[in-house]
Amino acid sequence: MRPHDTRHRLWLPALIAVLALVAAACSGGATDTTSAAGSTATTQAGGATTTTGGSTAGTEAPMEDVTLTVWSWRPEDEDAYTEIFDAYEAANPGVTVEFVPFVNTDYNNILSTGLTGEGGPDVVQLRAYGGVQPLIEAGQLVPLDGEISTLSNFTDGALKVSTGLKDGRIYGVPFAYQAFAVFYNKAIFDSLGLSEPTTWDEWTNILDTLKGAGYIPISVPAKDPDTWMLAIIHDTIGAPRYGGQEFEKEILAGETDFTDPDYVASIALMNDLLPYLPDDVVGVGYQDSKTLFITEAAAMFIGGSFEIGFWRDNAPDLDLGVFAVPAPPDSLAPSSTVGWMDGSFGVNANSDHVEEAKKLVEWMGSQEFGQLFTEKIKQLSPIPGTSPEDPLLAEFGELYNASPVSYLDLVNFRFGDPRGDVLLREGIVKMWLGQATPEEVAQMVQDGISQWFTPGG
Repeated sequence: MRPHDTRHRLWLPALIAVLALVAAACSGGATDTTSAAGSTATTQAGGATTTTGGSTAGTEAPMEDVTLTVWSWRPEDEDAYTEIFDAYEAANPGVTVEFVPFVNTDYNNILSTGLTGEGGPDVVQLRAYGGVQPLIEAGQLVPLDGEISTLSNFTDGALKVSTGLKDGRIYGVPFAYQAFAVFYNKAIFDSLGLSEPTTWDEWTNILDTLKGAGYIPISVPAKDPDTWMLAIIHDTIGAPRYGGQEFEKEILAGETDFTDPDYVASIALMNDLLPYLPDDVVGVGYQDSKTLFITEAAAMFIGGSFEIGFWRDNAPDLDLGVFAVPAPPDSLAPSSTVGWMDGSFGVNANSDHVEEAKKLVEWMGSQEFGQLFTEKIKQLSPIPGTSPEDPLLAEFGELYNASPVSYLDLVNFRFGDPRGDVLLREGIVKMWLGQATPEEVAQMVQDGISQWFTPGG
């Protein structure tokens, strides 16, 4: 193992070179987030046969020392990944793995430049579904099917996250699935005699009680570029109203569209939520919204399982619970938990160490890596045989497995431009500013997606 600061000195010159190229290039692209398995992730904890290939045990040392760089959009995970890769280094003498994170909102532009020449990564954290397609089509990634034995640990639904839309090949090893629900402060709830809601009336009573007691009932961000959460929050509250999995099937088949009255009604639910959000919510950023929650100015936070590591690190004394929002009136489906496969790790086709990078990525599909991942990073691993130790994370997994629903726009409508999630979140902001009705937001989404999406295709 090498001291933590030594690792940074090794990749700093390459990073400076890449950033210089980025500054000279025209920036573009929308902010991505954490992304999605949809309903197929239900079986990912037990629906695939575990492959032990890629384990650190018995791996041969390379002929010469090799340094592999792993690029990511998760600076908050740097220490955890350093510990994880220490295990790989210990079993593979001569291999050093450097985890190089970038700010989430800058990552796409930096990565697109870094993959084009020297100084780029060996292993790449890849966006989900439509987010990875430009890199695949540009030939910047190494196909892994037939090369990585541990791909057999994943279901077809999980592997969809990194499958080429045109060639059907697999370009990444999935690393996590995420679920979205409501975090709540148990101490605040207890002080006001509140408990987890099981009906919509109980949910609205909680909102009114918290507001009456002087708390911000729900902390959410709506400031650009952190509007990415709004489309997920919409599905967290509105998926039962528009029909969840059944609506997903119908819209993909062309049997309905986004102007469906039930989908419009789900958007209206976001308008109903506005009085319970922070004042001037369109000026509240992602970090601001989390600060409101951990300082107990807000009693609830609608967020993902990926938030747990942040809560544990920055507010370890907060006693938190989690629940799924009950189904609203006139819902076409029961209460559900939104989920998706978040992304994958792939190999840079321009790497000087493609074979060594493939061995590392193969290990990242093993149960050994999956268990380290869920323990250190506190996210849900899709690899069979892994189990979260954190009780809050385990509860997220239980909620999702009990009643899963896809993050609709990420899983299905991020393969063209304009993207479904971008259209929806921009529309919600306009609605909150009084510039659009729910019907107009739905029409914006339908008009935008119709430019590239062909039902039944």
